[in-house]
Amino acid sequence: MARDDGGAGTVVVAFVLGALTGAAVALLLAPATGEETRRILSEKAKEGRDKAGDAARQGREFLNRQRDTINSAIDRGRDAYNQARSSGMPGPSGDTL
Repeated sequence: MARDDGGAGTVVVAFVLGALTGAAVALLLAPATGEETRRILSEKAKEGRDKAGDAARQGREFLNRQRDTINSAIDRGRDAYNQARSSGMPGPSGDTL
């Protein structure tokens, strides 16, 4: 049975974006000086950028692992086919491979 991990990534991204939006709104509505608010917003933006970079890196690593798994499965299937063909095993139609 195939795993569907695409939904988990979407939920994480939505959560992070929602948290960042909520933090920005809270900062804008909180009583603070303009300079302090800008500094806080700048820090939060940097944190968000870092988190987005980490999420992108993790996504690339996941895709690379999946690609390696698929390539390995194809290679094993090709090897099994060639081995069966060279041993003269019958194929699905009853003919030898």
